[in-house]
Amino acid sequence: MKSKKALAIVSLTLALAMSGCSSKTSSETNHSSGNAKEPIEATGTGNGNDMIEVSTVSPSDPYLKFDEGESFDKNSVYDAYEKDIGVKITNKWVADISQFKERVKIAIASNDLPDFLPVNATQLKELTEADMIMDLTEIYDQYATEETKKFLTMDGGMQMKTAMIDGKMMGIPSSYNPFNYQFLFVRTDWLKELGLPEPKTMDDFLKIAEAFKAKNPGGTKEAFGIAVSKSPFSLETGVTGLRAFLNGYHAYENIWMEDGNGGLMNSDIQPEMKKALAALQDMFKKGLIDPEFSVKDTEKAAELIYDGSIGMVFGASWTPAQLAKGAVKDGKVVQEWGVFPIPSIDNKPTLNQIGLGVDEYYVISKQAKHPEGVIRLLNQWIVADNHPTEEQKVYGYGKDRVEKGNNYWLLNPLRVGKQFDNNGEILPKAIENKDESILETADQKTRYARAMQYVEGDTSMWWEYIISGPHGAFSHIPEIQNNKQYLQNKFYGAPTPTMADRQEILTKKRDEIFIKIIMNQVSVDEFDKFVAEWKKLGGDEITKEVNEWYKSLK
Repeated sequence: MKSKKALAIVSLTLALAMSGCSSKTSSETNHSSGNAKEPIEATGTGNGNDMIEVSTVSPSDPYLKFDEGESFDKNSVYDAYEKDIGVKITNKWVADISQFKERVKIAIASNDLPDFLPVNATQLKELTEADMIMDLTEIYDQYATEETKKFLTMDGGMQMKTAMIDGKMMGIPSSYNPFNYQFLFVRTDWLKELGLPEPKTMDDFLKIAEAFKAKNPGGTKEAFGIAVSKSPFSLETGVTGLRAFLNGYHAYENIWMEDGNGGLMNSDIQPEMKKALAALQDMFKKGLIDPEFSVKDTEKAAELIYDGSIGMVFGASWTPAQLAKGAVKDGKVVQEWGVFPIPSIDNKPTLNQIGLGVDEYYVISKQAKHPEGVIRLLNQWIVADNHPTEEQKVYGYGKDRVEKGNNYWLLNPLRVGKQFDNNGEILPKAIENKDESILETADQKTRYARAMQYVEGDTSMWWEYIISGPHGAFSHIPEIQNNKQYLQNKFYGAPTPTMADRQEILTKKRDEIFIKIIMNQVSVDEFDKFVAEWKKLGGDEITKEVNEWYKSLK
């Protein structure tokens, strides 16, 4: 450790990890001697004498289905990396995805790191201060291919800047397209049955929720209006969350936005948030929200969708993959779902809140013997994920190299995504016209093939059609993009000192108060007390630090 402060940080991390182990959260090179100054293309010799080994840790995702005889210890994806770039991957440990982040906290706190692993922004800063991870500036420059460098700076380098601490590259951003929007998913068969219009306004949404509750078209023991789970404001809650609902009230979850005076302010404490919470409390009092939502994770909350007790949910574009568990049974589509933009409370359009497209970073331990192996993995992933040869399809599909729903791409231990795509422009049109000639990327070709399987009668691919088809989630993206109906977080620096120390506490306090307000356990006026406490507990200091950073950019 470099300092007592670093030791204190790690001790605090361990304490938090131990106290939080029971929590549950949830759901896309070169071979050289090590002395070369220029990247060398992967040779793929697989020669044992050339082999290097790197260790990592992996989450066990329920969507990953192993081929017979394969496991995290031995599988076709790991074999491909050995054969193609001479890098042998081992797992220091594997944890259920619900416990993975807590295990990472413990590994950090006990200084028991693998060669590389994914961490969040606060952990990136802590590990840097504790002198536990490598400065990657030179190793990245030496071993990353030109394709890799261009791929990770398509946005002008903004995501890469978030990994820089004191001018040093301390991690590899786990980048993705930041323009990932939330939508409202509704049982359209119920709308038809009850003679209800499609939701265009928040008033429409509330009337539909009330009708679904009162009429109970699913015929279950008890119906509700909207599906909600216990972490409704978390970015990780891609389905059964409430961030989209907040956006409909022009409220936003923990982003930094312009204050109208040349500075930035935090969205969690703005008046619009109080109005949104009041509306949610009213829904709860009317029985439109499951009274047990605060103890249910996403999968448990979604059971009420599967069994027909709930017919509306907010979620990311991939939500149909979750809905399919109830929508498709015995080879038949038994639930009809439609995708709609987030409705607005007034005549102003809803702005979908988005981040920068990076929430995690791959860091390399200072104890790693072959950090260049990690960069080789990065190079190979970018090639295989974006323009694979027939043989390289193993990285996405496994040894059969064909789509069969096993999600083998999850086995790749280091994944970065495109910072931009035009799926919304291309896929709905291609699928509607059955025209694959306009497809441009490997992802589009894969999605098109799956959607066509559904069109031709394979109901197991229903979910892809609802994502990518003519009226699917992607079909709404061009309008959102063209009309700039989104609000992006204005802060993209490394966590400020107070942010690193206090943000977790502030978020926990916020969630406690917000949940109590929604469940009508306290008055909505408790929000005002929360704002005052937020400021005292470090919010004011964070705001000061964020604005100092913002001023430095001008």
